[in-house]
Order: sequence, then structure tokens, then C-alpha cells
Amino acid sequence: MKGKLPTDELMGAVGRKDGGLRTERQLSHVFMMDVPRYPRPLLVTDAVINVAPTLSDKADIVQNAIDLGIATGIEQPKVAVLCAREIVDAKVSCTLDASALCKMAERGQIVGGLVDGPLAFDNALDPNAARARGIQSPVAGEADVLVAPDLEAANMLARQLESMTDANGAGVLMGARVLSLPLNSDRFVLL
Repeated sequence: MKGKLPTDELMGAVGRKDGGLRTERQLSHVFMMDVPRYPRPLLVTDAVINVAPTLSDKADIVQNAIDLGIATGIEQPKVAVLCAREIVDAKVSCTLDASALCKMAERGQIVGGLVDGPLAFDNALDPNAARARGIQSPVAGEADVLVAPDLEAANMLARQLESMTDANGAGVLMGARVLSLPLNSDRFVLL
């Protein structure tokens, strides 16, 4: 449990390869959120660890979130890789990463979940928004996991859900032995 220890100090100890807390995957953070207007738990990643993740990092981030979803009872997590656009655009790098992550899932490099993207926030969670944009996907409108393109986007997303929708959440560090890493807010609760 983190407590009042600064996150960077805790993560320095966890991230050391000789510290005994690492696994074979990239460390990542997942917020498990209870959003009052959403019909199921929502996982948001990575709002704490990976500032500007590479495609390889994102593959581990997605797999870590899928593994957490399965561990918490979601049989086959539906993963939405978020971007500002819903189409692949060579000028928008996160759309290229989203497309590559989908292909990795299709070829078995990411397992256990359904991965789709690029998807915008609204069409990842709202079936009407997905239909309005002509998006047909088993993930669109029903996502269990939101994968943001970088730390800033994920952190803002988690904080906006908390402040605007009265969501509650708990942070889970993946890619390491069990730790609890809550957001510095009294409104986030530990599960």
C-alpha cells in the first residue's frame, strides 16, 4: 500500500530490476472505476506510469489491463484504444498504434480480450455515438477498458470521470507484484 510515500519514490523501488517486484512485462497502472452512469466497471490505463509509451509499451499496457479485467470477473474484456479520431491517419500517431495493437490482438500477441481502435471516447462508451459514426464493432459502445494514448490523456480522463460523474476508483499497478497505488484524492477509495 502506497500511503503518503511519494509515488516517484515507491516506483523507483518497484521499477528496479533487482528489487524483486517486477514481472516480465512493462509496469503499467490501471484505474478500476465505478462510474455511476456506466453499466459496468470501467478500467482506465495508464494514468501514472508510462509518460509517452512506445507501441511495445502499449502492448504490455493493454495485456496488463486485460489480465486485470479477467482477474476481476470480466470474461473477455472489451478494450477501446482511444484517440481523437476513429480512423487510421498517418498524421496522428496514436491511430497508427491503435491499428497495430488491433493487429497484434488478431494475431495472438495480445490475448484474452477484444481490442478495437482507434476509437474516440464517446463511441467507445456510447452505442448511439458509435452508430452515429457508422462504427460496427463488438467493443464500440461497450468498452470495459479505455487505453489512452499517453499518461496525460489517461490522467485527465480519470480525474474528469471522478469530478464530473462522481466516479470512484482504485489504482492497481500491473507488471509487478501486488501494490495499491491510489490517486491523491480523498474521493478515490480502495476496493
